[in-house]
Amino acid sequence: MAEVFLLGREKAFPSSLDAAVREGGHQLLRLQASAQLLTRLGEGGEDSLILVEAGGSQIDAVDVLRKAVSRQPQARVVLVSEEPSLAVAVEAMREGAWDVLQGPLDPGRLALLLGKPPAQRRAAKAEEDGRLPLITADPRFLQVLGIADLAAAGKVSVLIQGESGTGKEMLARYIHQKSPRREKPFVAVNCAALPESLLESELFGHEKGAFTGAITRKLGRFELANGGTLLLDEVSEMDVHLQAKLLRVLQEQTVDRLGGQSPVPVDVRIVATTNRVLKPFIEEGRFREDLFYRLNVIPLHIPPLRERLSDIPPLIEHFVRKHNLRNNKVISKISKDVYEVLRGLPWKGNVRELENAIERAVVLAPGAELRVEHLLLDESPPAAATAARVGSPGQASLVGLTVEEVERRLILSTLENVSDNRTRAAEMLGISIRTLRNKLKEYETRTRE
Repeated sequence: MAEVFLLGREKAFPSSLDAAVREGGHQLLRLQASAQLLTRLGEGGEDSLILVEAGGSQIDAVDVLRKAVSRQPQARVVLVSEEPSLAVAVEAMREGAWDVLQGPLDPGRLALLLGKPPAQRRAAKAEEDGRLPLITADPRFLQVLGIADLAAAGKVSVLIQGESGTGKEMLARYIHQKSPRREKPFVAVNCAALPESLLESELFGHEKGAFTGAITRKLGRFELANGGTLLLDEVSEMDVHLQAKLLRVLQEQTVDRLGGQSPVPVDVRIVATTNRVLKPFIEEGRFREDLFYRLNVIPLHIPPLRERLSDIPPLIEHFVRKHNLRNNKVISKISKDVYEVLRGLPWKGNVRELENAIERAVVLAPGAELRVEHLLLDESPPAAATAARVGSPGQASLVGLTVEEVERRLILSTLENVSDNRTRAAEMLGISIRTLRNKLKEYETRTRE
């Protein structure tokens, strides 16, 4: 059973809603003042649906939203407005609103909001929107979002650059959801995760019998994304030979399956990401200049988290709410020291590293307050330091070894420490998966010799 709070006038919330709520076995409370709502939320309850009239009344809906989410992180707050403005909608979603709807609200729409348990509703909405909210107040990042909004309307290619963990894939999904292609597929492929031969088949597909093991026809990611958006993640790690084939696809808007007899037309919008500075790659011949210009029609750069410290507090609060739900926790208060400590860290892993720290703290916090000691910061050293400790029992033991041998030991020890998880090992070592794979192949060849 859910508690349904209606804060606003009957014009926004007609009396026809009352029967719909009660027929579903839920409790309905109509309120006229935000103080009444906040008092009721302070009394507990885990499954609350709060509908607040925005505009047309004396209620500051966004302020109510902010306070309600702070009081009860599990609450679903929906703003209802006769004429929802984009500015209010954006601000509300960044503050944690479940949705912003046009009023007056009808019983059918309310029934949909009440149709699933809260955690499932949130998960379904996040999946539907393809987003984790892009939470920022940083002027540079807001400018990036403004350009992304404009770019979304067209089909031009977008190249998103930024350090690992800044949210490049999230921004790519944001662009897709803002575009006319939002109802079509969003398909992602990590260009660093597969060797060239497999990546070619993954991107362009193959016909039955194209090579040993090709027992059926396989559609490539380009065809799977037809009509929608294809994300080329870590595009800088793609082999130069394959870059030439990719360029041809972008120019011709057709793909040739491996073993195929005729080209297949595709209609795909390309968003590419990289954590590299591509100019040196181009100068060294590791990335094609013509492909760069084809991808870099709309360049977007996400600033690292250490350069937008004002985003850390709202991100902390968002991740606490998120991991409360995932881990069945009820943390409702965050110590001021937590904000101060986390704002002072370098965040080499950016938003991803911050989320990991908050998730760990949420799991370890025994009560309703998140405190500094729950962060276990001393047990979470920077990745490079972790890798260094993993790979070396002591500096003295390295004396007399070549740099190449030290590197080999470090890589193998790191892999052992992370149970052969190559993605995690590459992150800890600060290298790409492709580089790690090439190193391991080199070690294997030496062993055979």
